[in-house]
Amino acid sequence: MFLSREGNGQKDLYNILKAYTVYKREEGYCQAQGPVAAVLLMHMPAEDAFWCLVQICELYVPGYYSQGLEAVQLDGQVLFSLLRKVSTVAYKHLKKHQVDPLLYMTEWFMCLFSRTLPWATVLRVWDMFFSEGVKVIFRVALVLLKISLGSSEKLKDCQGLVETLEKLRNIPPMFLQESFMIHQISELQISQSDIERECRRQLKKWRKKRGELRNPPGKRYYGARDVHGRWRAGQPASRPAEEEDLSTAPGTPTILISAPPSPDQRKEGERWRSKPAARSRTFYVQRRPNAPPVPTRGDTGTPDSMGETQRKKRNSEPLISDTYF
Repeated sequence: MFLSREGNGQKDLYNILKAYTVYKREEGYCQAQGPVAAVLLMHMPAEDAFWCLVQICELYVPGYYSQGLEAVQLDGQVLFSLLRKVSTVAYKHLKKHQVDPLLYMTEWFMCLFSRTLPWATVLRVWDMFFSEGVKVIFRVALVLLKISLGSSEKLKDCQGLVETLEKLRNIPPMFLQESFMIHQISELQISQSDIERECRRQLKKWRKKRGELRNPPGKRYYGARDVHGRWRAGQPASRPAEEEDLSTAPGTPTILISAPPSPDQRKEGERWRSKPAARSRTFYVQRRPNAPPVPTRGDTGTPDSMGETQRKKRNSEPLISDTYF
């Protein structure tokens, strides 16, 4: 889709990224948006992919693509603090060798793992991401760190910073498969409240050391339900919540049902039938008799000869006609 320079894939990708720079002039272009927009283009038209990219950047990961990448740096410290709860061994190892989170998590978070995981796993992770928000990205990163550095045996080859980063870049493919990853992500006990609490702690530390954020990110929404709640909050409260009309929600399909005309509305001479005209007609369905039972241990003859005999007998019998009126 994106191999040909003159193909629609590269043209649509360029148009999406160019349109975003015009839409968000204060942020401009960020290289990490390319893989995210490319995944969207594989599943929807260019215009829909653009607006989906806007929602991801504004609601799901706000501030990730702004100048200075302050939101990414902040989430890197949040990830490192949460790692202590998930894997103490990996946490101590990274702290001992002074491996900054930005060295391994920047591509993970900014590209939403589209360049790290196999394609089937990427699709499952993105499904969970749209449903539950950025906490899925944190869980995936914690699972990868635990898989790579979570035991003393796995750290034998990691004697320094370079070896540790090489270990994280070359995770065995068997651990990246869809079935294994999704199970590990679901079992990880990291909630939205844990992430928000750690975000507040790291933000206080940031302000003490560096002052206020130059590009403070907006409010982060955790999944489709949170985004839909934001949309509902912006609608006029014209009726109680229990009587809310969901037909006006964006993306909700509309089904039109037409009732049959009443006797007064029928045209003169028109004959109205509620069932197909099948009376006085005969329908034939041909079928063969059920196959004989499989021979048991007490039967004589080999299995191959028994099967051949049964097949010849069945094919030689006449067809049975079932008549339906």
